Amino acid sequence: MTHDGNMNLKSLAKDTALYGLVSIVGRFLNYLLVPVHTYYIPVESGGYGIVSNLYAYAALLLALLTFGMETTLFRFANKPGTDDKMVYSSALRMVGGVGLGFLALVFLLLTPISGAMGYEAHPEYIAMFALITAQDAFQAVMFSRLRQQRRPIRFVFLKLSFIVPSVLLNLFIFLVMPKIPALQDFFQQFNYGVGLIFLANLICTTVVSFLFIPEIKGIAYGFDKGLAKEMLGYSWPLLILGLVGVLNQVSDKILLPKLMPGEEGMVQLGIYGACVKLAMVMALLTQAFRYAYEPIVFADNKDKNSPSTLADGTKYFIIFTLLAFLAVMFYLPLLQHFIGGDYREGLGVIPIVMMAEIFMGVYFNLSFWYKLTDQNWWGAIISAIGVAVMIAINILFVPKIGYWACAWGGFAGYGIPMLISYFLGQKKYPIPYDLKAVGKFALLAGALFAVYWFWLRTLPAWAQMTVGTVLLAPYVLLAWKEIKTTKAI
Repeated sequence: MTHDGNMNLKSLAKDTALYGLVSIVGRFLNYLLVPVHTYYIPVESGGYGIVSNLYAYAALLLALLTFGMETTLFRFANKPGTDDKMVYSSALRMVGGVGLGFLALVFLLLTPISGAMGYEAHPEYIAMFALITAQDAFQAVMFSRLRQQRRPIRFVFLKLSFIVPSVLLNLFIFLVMPKIPALQDFFQQFNYGVGLIFLANLICTTVVSFLFIPEIKGIAYGFDKGLAKEMLGYSWPLLILGLVGVLNQVSDKILLPKLMPGEEGMVQLGIYGACVKLAMVMALLTQAFRYAYEPIVFADNKDKNSPSTLADGTKYFIIFTLLAFLAVMFYLPLLQHFIGGDYREGLGVIPIVMMAEIFMGVYFNLSFWYKLTDQNWWGAIISAIGVAVMIAINILFVPKIGYWACAWGGFAGYGIPMLISYFLGQKKYPIPYDLKAVGKFALLAGALFAVYWFWLRTLPAWAQMTVGTVLLAPYVLLAWKEIKTTKAI
């Protein structure tokens, strides 16, 4: 590789680290708010269920309002013979126009929309989320422009400009406001601070929009109808793929209150949403792995060793996520204090949700076969099957077993696409996965989990963690041995 090539690779690694770090830090700080929310929002109020429900709707709407324009901007801004300023301006105008139309529709029909969603008593929640989501969609294009221009420092600054004030405002809302007599009624009026979480989000999002003024001025570059039509033609499959992906993550949180109407539905969703947050350490690991691993794979695309890179990466991912799974289980007596006591009745779903997250991570690793062969449409088909399975399980079983159906829906909704992708991928783009090593670690992890489930969790907390630490030792030693005897990525 040339000197310039080395410098480009180092620059790529640095930028990827910055983008990934701020994203992971943001999610981590949001997780740290879970104890604040679950200790101060009474479970019987259903308030935390409202938080889980509305943020699920927001994720779905964000995919609709951006309609794949972030990726489309990358594709067309770097296209030979295309004016990147015109691409950016056209993308900004399209997303901004759709966002304004969305806001007009929501505010025109605010009362019926709020009633249909079950928030007739608090239409202001829907209004705030409409404003938040429309701004997030507009900002998404500008964040993509910063990445396309290789400006990671400004990207990180703007991300932190939302994260830090948001955390501070939430701490003020729940730790300070209830102790100020003049503000106590205001606090309770919004579902014990729940509505104020949304207000804090809206304030911070709006501040970031003002900080984006230099980038917003790029809208003056103009609008090319022909280019816009071409961009939309490229983006609509990305919209479908994005919607399917988001539905995989949030459909259970949208469906549960519908399938179990009334206060009980929101109470159940609050318990489930809190316990899912505790299991999301696996999502953090998956995201960190993705930021570090994806550039390596695509850099090796033309290298004859790429299949072995994929095989080793998948093996290491499974080894380390199973270790994280066991660690969470063995140290659950300590980790359970991350959420309020009234929400802990749902702790039983954590192993199911964590395994679903592992399945999702493995599916991500297996998905490279269709990305590297330019057959992305397979991703949409396989993911759509997963969504259909998840929704079917929710519809059939939520009315009978509540949030447990959501957990098992995720387990099957990610597990089935993982299996389909593996068997189909081995036909389309064979990869020499080390099934023997993967099977060995899966069996060991399964045996250790069985010891935990049938015996360890019946012991006092100190004994669970002590014995659990001893039980982790053989797994760690075996993992270390595997690393030393396998060629590193």
